[in-house]
Amino acid sequence: MADWDLKKLRILRTLHELGTVTATAEALHMTPSAVSQQLTGLARSLGVTLLEAHGRRVRLTDAAQLVLRHAEAVFAQLERADADLLGYLQGEAGQVRVGAFSTAIPALVVPAALELRRSHPGLSVVVREAEAEAAYELLAEGSVDLALSLAAHAPTPRDPKFSRVSLLADPLDVALPAGHPLAGEPGLRLADLAGEPWIFGSSGPWSQITTTACESAGFVPEQAHAAADWSAIWAMVAAGMGVALVPRMAMAGGLGAAGRGAEEHGAQGPRGGGGVAVRVLHADQPRRHVVAAARRGSEGAPGLARVLAALRQAAAEQTPGEPTVQSS
Repeated sequence: MADWDLKKLRILRTLHELGTVTATAEALHMTPSAVSQQLTGLARSLGVTLLEAHGRRVRLTDAAQLVLRHAEAVFAQLERADADLLGYLQGEAGQVRVGAFSTAIPALVVPAALELRRSHPGLSVVVREAEAEAAYELLAEGSVDLALSLAAHAPTPRDPKFSRVSLLADPLDVALPAGHPLAGEPGLRLADLAGEPWIFGSSGPWSQITTTACESAGFVPEQAHAAADWSAIWAMVAAGMGVALVPRMAMAGGLGAAGRGAEEHGAQGPRGGGGVAVRVLHADQPRRHVVAAARRGSEGAPGLARVLAALRQAAAEQTPGEPTVQSS
């Protein structure tokens, strides 16, 4: 294949535009002999004659005109490449891959992706649902660029491999059967529910979150039923089988309405369940903390930094108002 030297092609293009070797040399800050040598070398590498004498001047041959037509397409593509690279360096273009647990996707990741689609259409967000352990494995191996998890299940801030960013302190509300005597109790506290049958996972994140919150309120919850799927939990609460803590972020994502995601288990939320009242525990509001993590040193990359900023904005816009959900 011929050697298409870009520097020499630019000289040929300038000669075509200006008409003389002298003018070309002046425009490119070269000597006329250097221009001639470069064009002779280009003709040799391409195997065609590029210039022919025309009086005291030279003119481009038909072969040179053909070469220039292709060269112009190459130059145009390189201009686009320069623009794309500049956009990438400025965080205006590229792709950021996000691994996130299920309730974080509708509440945080989707709003961030929609905002970025509006403000930076060249920057795409690719989402991969993953529990905390899997998300950090994907992050470590380079399959995702950001991992969203609960702080309790994230690497410690001292981990040299990752850099953590706090996103949200997500309040935990309590779901009770709609007819429960405490469903309308003013100033409801978590300790008021110490004698209730509780519904939470038999292991994993939600089990730890529920037991930790209850123990902080001074009691060990009696686990009446074990479930990690929000639709199962919601249905059992509605049936009067127990009470459960629910994250506010899951409510914002559609829990109790269309229904979205169980906590880090990839399950679907409630589908048309009824008879549930959700109350805010104002006096001792338990919370779970959501963090984002990146490979240490990468968090300053412009595209990744823009996604982090959009996630922070989505977290800040999470409404803290009381979700007085009551279905029947």
